[in-house]
Amino acid sequence: MKKPNFVIMGFPKCGSTALHYYLDAHPEIYMPDQKELHYFTQSNISKLNQGQGDFAAKEGQIKNINSYFSLFKEVKKEKAIGETSPSYVNYPDSFKKLNNQLENPKVIILIRDPIKRAYSNYLHLLREQRETESFNIALDLEEERMRNRYSDFWYYKFNSFYYDKITKAKESFSEVLVLTQEELNKETQQTLKKVYSFLDVNTKFTPPNINKKYNKGGLYKKNILTNFIFRQGKTKNMFKKAIKITPWMKNIKNKIISKYQYKPKPITIETENKLIGIFRDDVLKMTKMGVDTSAWNEKFFEK
Repeated sequence: MKKPNFVIMGFPKCGSTALHYYLDAHPEIYMPDQKELHYFTQSNISKLNQGQGDFAAKEGQIKNINSYFSLFKEVKKEKAIGETSPSYVNYPDSFKKLNNQLENPKVIILIRDPIKRAYSNYLHLLREQRETESFNIALDLEEERMRNRYSDFWYYKFNSFYYDKITKAKESFSEVLVLTQEELNKETQQTLKKVYSFLDVNTKFTPPNINKKYNKGGLYKKNILTNFIFRQGKTKNMFKKAIKITPWMKNIKNKIISKYQYKPKPITIETENKLIGIFRDDVLKMTKMGVDTSAWNEKFFEK
């Protein structure tokens, strides 16, 4: 039975979709058609479903081991077999099960400026017409939403704390590669070469989709088309089950809806300063860990 020997395990809104599709294009790498399987964190996240649209958003997640391994039955001679589930890194208590069942897989973790990550997370739920509060109020509501068992995708601050979770991942797995979304975006080929070397596959390969951008973000004018694409619901899930969504289909979708896209308002100075205070210690610890945080908000490093 073929099983993954590497996992892209986080963080949400940090470029895991792009990396998934870049790696899928490599002839020595196998990635299942479905991403965000979340099998190993089902015990953590299955009951977090009380937010608007949470039930529909979770419908495609993998609930049992047979369904999980069936996603890899098409593996042939690929050297690296992987999957992408951004929830894994947030729940270190899942690491033991993951490690045992996949037999010590290599781990790739993507991070980005925590303020930009949190705001991108917020915009994602706003785009899906699930979030109704301002960003500042939503940040203040996070602990209440946790108590009320909203999906962890609503936890904008929680998903932007990296250091402790990555430290535990490094303690649990033999090989862990930490990348930033900033380097993936700015130096895509060089970053992919680093990933290829980590996975022990041909480092000279250039994916044909290297110039494609995935999950562009932002906000979109509301109409029948954008409502269907972004809102969570049974109709959308039935469509996704009936039709295999491929990268080229995503490209067509992005081209069609791009004319409805508009730039969201920037984070207010007040909210930015609040988040600087919340994340500064974590960012400084990541810097000491050796992660290149030079592209992140310079206010983190002011004395």
